[in-house]
Amino acid sequence: METVVTMLARILVFSLSLAMLPVAAEAAPAPQADSHAAAAVPARPIAEGLRLAQAGDVEVYYDGRGRRVIVDAWTGEILAIERPDRGERQRELRRQQRERLLRERAARRQEQERYYLDDPEDMARLRRDMARERGYVLPEEEFGYRTYPEPPRDGLPRYSYPETYGNDPYRDGTEGRPEVYEEPEIVTRAPVQRQPLPDAGPRSGEGDPAAVDPIDPATPPSTQFTARDDVAALQVLLDRAGASPGVIDGRFGSNVDKALAAYRELTGENLKSTDAEGIQKALAASGGDPFITYTITPADAAGPYVASVPADYGQKAKLERLSYTSVLEMLAERFHMDEAYLKQINPDANFNRPGTIIKVANVGVPAATEVARIVADKGRKQVRAYGRDGNLVAAYPATIGSADTPSPTGTHMVSRVAFDPEYTYNPSLNFKQGNNDKVLTIPPGPNGPVGSIWIALDKPTYGIHGTPDPSKIGKTESHGCVRLTNWDAQELAKLVKPGVIVQFIN
Repeated sequence: METVVTMLARILVFSLSLAMLPVAAEAAPAPQADSHAAAAVPARPIAEGLRLAQAGDVEVYYDGRGRRVIVDAWTGEILAIERPDRGERQRELRRQQRERLLRERAARRQEQERYYLDDPEDMARLRRDMARERGYVLPEEEFGYRTYPEPPRDGLPRYSYPETYGNDPYRDGTEGRPEVYEEPEIVTRAPVQRQPLPDAGPRSGEGDPAAVDPIDPATPPSTQFTARDDVAALQVLLDRAGASPGVIDGRFGSNVDKALAAYRELTGENLKSTDAEGIQKALAASGGDPFITYTITPADAAGPYVASVPADYGQKAKLERLSYTSVLEMLAERFHMDEAYLKQINPDANFNRPGTIIKVANVGVPAATEVARIVADKGRKQVRAYGRDGNLVAAYPATIGSADTPSPTGTHMVSRVAFDPEYTYNPSLNFKQGNNDKVLTIPPGPNGPVGSIWIALDKPTYGIHGTPDPSKIGKTESHGCVRLTNWDAQELAKLVKPGVIVQFIN
């Protein structure tokens, strides 16, 4: 019975081998069996060229459908028929290897794209990269390519082409130029050694110098660390010329940039912010030193002042007047200055004591030329006033409208001018403030919603006005109107009359 089964298995294997591929791998040497097993099972004929492999007690064949057939080497029994592999595992390994290489290259490229300002090599590389982006020819690339001092691992030279060389036939990248990947260099940087921060000093009233005040996490860091007197001097010069920089705070920003452009149009002088000598000459010609001393008077200290200005319109309406909250705030607006900067340049001053001498900006006199046309430039965030001759009279940084309540469009006219106005809050006409849903009359004062000036337009509820937050002009949004600093709004209000054209442009 056993002989019949064996013969049937051999016949099946032989029939399968007829459909096998004509190419066969060399058979592995058969294992050394003991003499008793070799004598018990006689050797059987194998179709040469069809057996794929022999390992241990099994033999492996491929059938006509590409499947692996595993056969018992001694009995001829088919142990398993496996689905065709076709190198799937090898392809998966290659795919994983490619992905790993791409991730490593991306990480190296990201590291290479960083620039460290305290590393001279990085700064030189930054300048080279910026030059290449602009299409400039660098000295080492004067022939259109450069070779690497060390050959890459494949032993072939690599070349790097600049962005453009005149009429570059390969500019569009359609043909001709070889696409070669440049492997970035990995720069190893030494750690930066920094000096420890100085101690904050002893606590007030305590004699132990080792005991210092902890940093209060609720106290925001100072924003005046970049304030500079030379920048403040430039702001004073611009303010004198009618090119308002907004608050004088000793810092560069978009308001200073806009004021410089207006200064060139007003004076015809191409003044640059880096021209220290030119700024000093212009200051001397326009009114002298940028800073002067001022003595606080009893009237300054007397006020009246309010303890605080509530944010809620309902609470504002209960006050008699929305006055300044301190002598410091009042003097900062009088001299067109930022409160924090005025306090910074007078660190030991007692602003509440009459007779105190402080340092203030020497801003000069307001403009006096009558204005015939006003342009509210939304994109520039600037109001520009023109005389009857069409020349620029003054320019002011402005906050014009918002996404929720946009400012008017087209051409309008000034209908009236109000100094120190009351403000009527009507939630059904313009915007909703807090939980207030009734009409309220807000008292006048520099800390009112429209500041100390209201220049009404022929479009109801819209106008040009002042603000209780001069440091935010040009940096925040308004409820559809045009907002200026109180001092700029006061200057403009004295130059316009009803009927003056107001154009809104983007």
